[in-house]
Amino acid sequence: MKPLFARGSSATSRAFLFIVIMMALVVVGLYTDRLEPVREKLSAVVAPFYQITDVPSRVNDWRKDTFVSHADLKLENEALKTELLIHQRKLQQLASLAAENVRLRQLLNASQTLQDTVLIAELIGVSPNPLSHKVIINRGVKDGAFKGQPVLDGFGLMGQVIEVGEDSSTVLLISDSTHAIPVQVNRNGVRAIAEGTGDLNSLSLRHVSANTDIRAGDLLVSSGMGARFPTGYPVAEVLQVVRDPGKAFLTVIAKPMARLDRSRHLLLVFADRDQASVPGALGASRDTNTSSSSTGATSGTR
Repeated sequence: MKPLFARGSSATSRAFLFIVIMMALVVVGLYTDRLEPVREKLSAVVAPFYQITDVPSRVNDWRKDTFVSHADLKLENEALKTELLIHQRKLQQLASLAAENVRLRQLLNASQTLQDTVLIAELIGVSPNPLSHKVIINRGVKDGAFKGQPVLDGFGLMGQVIEVGEDSSTVLLISDSTHAIPVQVNRNGVRAIAEGTGDLNSLSLRHVSANTDIRAGDLLVSSGMGARFPTGYPVAEVLQVVRDPGKAFLTVIAKPMARLDRSRHLLLVFADRDQASVPGALGASRDTNTSSSSTGATSGTR
């Protein structure tokens, strides 16, 4: 029998035979499982070689972790501190956004309970005069704002618009010492005038008769008298009622329901729904409402 690799066989024939065998093994390995046991045995044999070839990389990593200069550690520490500050700032922003989301939800719930059309506004400034309780909002003539327009937050009535610009307006808060608003006790309908005291957390009731049925805890709402503020808006809660036998009138102190020193998002109230439908269509009716509001200005301020 003639040997497979005889001396006279050419190198080309042997190379061709090896290529055929190799291709056959590749095809068998791809499309069958016959070579799986061989692969498992070969992997166990080859694994130590992979570990040996990975030794230089592991030695290099160990060297970097062990022999680190003081300057490198300082730079890394500063970088980590900077990254920590950045993440802390982001957390603060998330906390602020969460709080703002809560306030907007409260404002939305308040707007759903109203029968009038409302427009959301944002507080953009506060009067620097400590004797004047005024704030600036980002709504003006182009948004349909007008003088005498009621303003409230998610908890109660805050005040009224007294100056209107193109893009902003000035709001006089109910706590200002020059402001007064007709109110009534929600429990029994007793009417009174709530005046600002110059304290953001305090209102006083003017000329309340000594025999008036009013007590601490009563809710005061706008009565609608004077045609400035619509009826039924929460204004204040009675905190204290002082009866002095020597005086004809009671001393009544109430706390505003609105968060005058904290609310940032406010509501502008439109008694006529047609006014707030399309800001561009307010030109004709806005002048009318502004003039009518000006004639009734004495009912809202003293």
